[in-house]
Amino acid sequence: MKNKIAIQGELGSYSHLAANEIYKEVDVIPCKTFDEALNLTKNNKDINAVIPIENSIAGRVADVHYLLPKYKLKIIGESFHKVSHCLIILKGNNLKNVKYVKSHSHAISQCHDKINKYNLIPIIEADTAGAAKKLSEEKNIQSAVIASDLAAKIYNLEVIEKSFEDRSGNTTRFLTMSSEKSKTISFEENKKYITTCIFKLKSLPAALYNSLGGFAFNNVNLTKLESFTVNNTFDQALFYLDIEGHFEDPKVSSAIRELKKNTESLDILGVYRASDYRNKN
Repeated sequence: MKNKIAIQGELGSYSHLAANEIYKEVDVIPCKTFDEALNLTKNNKDINAVIPIENSIAGRVADVHYLLPKYKLKIIGESFHKVSHCLIILKGNNLKNVKYVKSHSHAISQCHDKINKYNLIPIIEADTAGAAKKLSEEKNIQSAVIASDLAAKIYNLEVIEKSFEDRSGNTTRFLTMSSEKSKTISFEENKKYITTCIFKLKSLPAALYNSLGGFAFNNVNLTKLESFTVNNTFDQALFYLDIEGHFEDPKVSSAIRELKKNTESLDILGVYRASDYRNKN
C-alpha cells in the first residue's frame, strides 16, 4: 500500500524527491502552499506531510515556523536531502535562445554565479517544479528554469547542465508530520533521538537564561534554538527548540521541567529518531 504524502509544490519538487527517498512506495499529493499541505494532513489521519524546515544555505523556512504552532502536528521523523539544481530548457531548444531563468527565490540565489555566467535575467516563481511545469505548458524558447532532474522527466524537458548551484553540499532538512498523536516512539538508551518543542516565555527578566539553565545543568545538548514573532506583533516571541535526546531520558525530562517553569506555554511537537546524517557531519 502506498503512503499518502502531502507536499508543498508541484510534482517534481525537492519535497517530492525527499518523499520518494523516505518511503519505498508513495502517492504524492501536491499542494500550493505549506498551509494547505499541513491542513490536509491535520484533517486526514491517512496522510502525512513531508515539509522542509531549514536549508544549509538559505537557513530556516520561515513560513513553516509560523504554521507549526497553528496545526501542532506530530513530528514523526526527520531526513536530510542533498539539493542538486539543474538548468532546464524545452527539448530541442538551444541555450542561445534563452534570455530568462525562472525558479523559486532560494534556487535563484543559490545559482547566482552560474546565472551571471550565462547572462540570464532571473525571474522569481512560487516553486522550482511549478516553474518547470509552466515552461512545459507555455513552451517559451526564451525561458529556462532551475529545478530538479525529476521535474525535467515529469514535464518532458531537457537538462542542459546538472549541479547548477554555485556551492556543493546544499542540503535541506525535512520533517515528516502526522495528525496521529497517540503514537510515541519508545526510549532506548543506545538510540539517538531529537525532541522538538515550541514554547512561549513568561514576560520576566532573564526568563530565557533561566529556562535554558536546566539543559546546561543536565548536560543536554540543544541542536537548534530560534525565535519568531506571531500574530503580527513584536510584544512576545515564540521559540522553536530541537533537543538532542528523548524526553523520557531522565536528563532530558529534568531539563524540560526546568524549561516549563519559565514558560507560559510549552508544546512538545515530536520525539523521533535522529537522522544518521547527523553522525556524518
